[in-house]
Amino acid sequence: MTDDATPPEQTPTADVARRLEAILLIVDEPQSLVSLATAVAAPVPAVRQAVETLVADYDGRSGGPRRGFELREVGGGWRLYVREEHDDLISEFVNAQAPSRLSQAALETLAVIAYKQPVTRGQVASIRAVNVDSVVRTLLSRGLITEVFTDAETGAINYGTTDALLVNLGINSLDELPHISPLLDDGTDGFESEVRR
Repeated sequence: MTDDATPPEQTPTADVARRLEAILLIVDEPQSLVSLATAVAAPVPAVRQAVETLVADYDGRSGGPRRGFELREVGGGWRLYVREEHDDLISEFVNAQAPSRLSQAALETLAVIAYKQPVTRGQVASIRAVNVDSVVRTLLSRGLITEVFTDAETGAINYGTTDALLVNLGINSLDELPHISPLLDDGTDGFESEVRR
């Protein structure tokens, strides 16, 4: 090897491949070679060669390990995909990370508990004017509320929110919740017109 030889990792194809990887990591739809060439400011033939290099690398044909993902052509475009043999693993992970959304009833109950805690199930039901038993069970199972203490006289369980709620709301403390009084109706609507008569 002569001193002026370019190491393989420094070749123009390798440079285009690195830039392609950066783009491919963020796209959620397959991209055509022309689109990729425009994104990385390289000619289409260079992008085609870089794509072939990446495919071989990810498949383990370049001497490295076979990756858990692949660069696949779908619908006339290229995109990174999880390999088929990992579908079950990814499905379990995604389902565990993204539980289903809370219902309107659960959100309302959670708001009451967040603002009034510690609060009993009966007090929440009184404020919401509906039975909240199943909703409270759902919030407990999601780890958003917890049993704080049991009232010695009545035996009623008092509930409060958990740190998981703070994490989900992106706040450090319940003090950061918006003040609720400006959002409430002050009861004066309709009285102004009566006073003017």
